[in-house]
Amino acid sequence: MPSPTQVVALLKAQNIEHIRLYDADRAMLLALANTGIQVTVSVPNDQLLAIGMSNATAANWVSRNVIAHVPATNITAIAVGSDVLTTLPNAAPVLVSALKFIQSALVASNLDRQIKVSTPHSSSIILDSFPPSQAFFNRSWDPVMVPLLKFLQSTDSYLMLNVYPYYDYMQSNGVIPLDYALFRPLPPTKEAIDANTFLHYTNVFDAVVDAAYFAMLDLNITNVKVVVMESGWPSKGDASEPDATLDNANTYNSNLIRHVLNNTGTPKHPGVPVSTYIYELFNEDLRPGLVSEKNWGLFYPTGVPVYTLHLSSAGAVLANDTTNQTFCVAKDGADRKLLQAGLDWACGPGRVDCSPLLQGQPCYQPDNVIAHATYAFNAYYQKMGKSPGTCDFKGVAIITTTNPSHSSCIFPGSTGSNGSSVNGTSFAPSSNSSDTAGGCLPNYLYGTSPYTSSMILCVLLMTLAFF
Repeated sequence: MPSPTQVVALLKAQNIEHIRLYDADRAMLLALANTGIQVTVSVPNDQLLAIGMSNATAANWVSRNVIAHVPATNITAIAVGSDVLTTLPNAAPVLVSALKFIQSALVASNLDRQIKVSTPHSSSIILDSFPPSQAFFNRSWDPVMVPLLKFLQSTDSYLMLNVYPYYDYMQSNGVIPLDYALFRPLPPTKEAIDANTFLHYTNVFDAVVDAAYFAMLDLNITNVKVVVMESGWPSKGDASEPDATLDNANTYNSNLIRHVLNNTGTPKHPGVPVSTYIYELFNEDLRPGLVSEKNWGLFYPTGVPVYTLHLSSAGAVLANDTTNQTFCVAKDGADRKLLQAGLDWACGPGRVDCSPLLQGQPCYQPDNVIAHATYAFNAYYQKMGKSPGTCDFKGVAIITTTNPSHSSCIFPGSTGSNGSSVNGTSFAPSSNSSDTAGGCLPNYLYGTSPYTSSMILCVLLMTLAFF
């Protein structure tokens, strides 16, 4: 993984002004000093029991991980645990105590107005979430949720919620349309309508956020805001995860950014911004489990974006290709006949030099239509100066920032380097991470994972956050 100073260089280059750390790593917090970047630090799940049972332990944690770094490092929130109710239920009885002890330590240091305290929840604690107006929290957690929400209300804090339309879609057995999960436009007849409120829902994200508001209302809580602490889409999956693709990840995160930065709000609270962290900053090639678990990142550890976000209407605010290296490649799973037609056109009417694809030449291998079409598509895209619309080929091509060059086959547009630089800061692959993966989270259990480190980050979308 990149070093803390490399991570901060990347954050600055991308104009990222809010991040969430999944611990309170000292080196990372020192690197963030004097940057102005707003930081949420976290109490890992494996420290929760001790803090929840001892005011002194909580005070010591705040002293070492917060007071020692402010005001140089702009810490604005503490996330106590992660998905505690669903992943560490034995710690649930002390969760509210842990929040209160942390809060008391902040009050004692006169930091309680500057730093908010809360705990992230999986959206699965909300039952009967559609229609949103019928939603309620799992009743078995009332002994925790009621005092927790009252604590958030009394401290002017917010409900931290992890929202993953990808999982809602995957677990719906076809009930949720992919377009509905990806924020793609739906015809009016396909919009979901809450029969109790007549509110129209055009995407899963808004429906889940409003379900949280209605679940709080069910407990007579009306003035606690929802902040989404994790949301994203994996860019790669195994055979059981066909919709974990670069195109879908790009579409979801691009549309999410527009949705948040446009201050659209939700149907229940139109015009009220929903501050949202994207999960995650880097891919995590060492994470166990499904392939998708390793591929939620916006960047590889080298600092190269996994994909270039489609942000023409919102401004280039995140995962902007600061190296200005983009390539045109064949889409995963594209129709072979369309690929062949595109290849024939590029090498014919498109006037691309396809001689490197001839037998015995550097780009002949692998000898298949996907590899050859990728070379030809990219050659045409580069020849046309990367102009808009020159990487489409009837929908079977996509722009990427990953250099497709291999062995002696150097693609047009390459700089001849395997590394990347971000505003002059070189990110070389590290010894414990491949150059095709990296890491910054999807929600689930990172507080207790041995793979958790300060490199596991989320970046926050928020009104004016990138301006």
